[in-house]
Amino acid sequence: MRFFPVAKLRTMETLTFGLTLVRHGETRYNREGLLQGQAIDCPLSDTGLQQADAAGRYLKHVKFTNVFVSDMLRARQTAEKIVEHNSSCWGLQMLSEPLLKEKSFGIAEGRRLQEVKEMAEAAGGSFPDFTPPEGETREQVKERVRRFVEKLLHRVGSEHWQEFSSSSSAPPEASPVEGGADDGVRGLPVHVLVVSHGAYMCVAVRYFVEELRCRFPPGCDRTHMFSLSPNTGLCRFLLRMTRDGNRFLLAGMSCVFVHRSC
Repeated sequence: MRFFPVAKLRTMETLTFGLTLVRHGETRYNREGLLQGQAIDCPLSDTGLQQADAAGRYLKHVKFTNVFVSDMLRARQTAEKIVEHNSSCWGLQMLSEPLLKEKSFGIAEGRRLQEVKEMAEAAGGSFPDFTPPEGETREQVKERVRRFVEKLLHRVGSEHWQEFSSSSSAPPEASPVEGGADDGVRGLPVHVLVVSHGAYMCVAVRYFVEELRCRFPPGCDRTHMFSLSPNTGLCRFLLRMTRDGNRFLLAGMSCVFVHRSC
């Protein structure tokens, strides 16, 4: 993904917006330690529905301007609960996005996680980097993340650039984390909600850090940053974008927090 030099950015308009990623609530497969991936489109369990409802109540007063959700049932059910509680979302179109679907685990889907770890060891690898036969590699999932980021920048730019862009040259800095639901996005006019999946989010966060040069939040190390988010766990980022003709490009990124439980 293309970046602009800092010197050039000082002379250009930019738009900073918030991005909150939410993992879906618990399913029966999560509870039983089974991989579900893409082929098994399992609904939320009773606990998962309660978790999604709690996430909705936690985010109730946080303003969103855009909503994207994986096209898989467990993610849609989670997003619907969040939107139901949040009046800023009631007039928004909830965009179903196949690029956000969970990683495919191929023939390992439906098997116990421990069994897949043993498959990985037998193949001389380790989970989650191991790719079961017919499954997606990390690079393939990363490509879906890259394409989604491009689509996200285009959507945000097309809808909000004219109203909210400015000539400010300050990088996207997160406000102090106080434990509030609106940490980092207080006062921001544009804030995107994305509901996706655990393995997908792991790849996304690593891509943000290693390739988009996203800054870590204070006190966070790589082990925690790249760990699996809990069901309905939240990760929040600030993205700064600029415009080059008809293209909207990323100019900087920082993380406010990762894997926060509601």
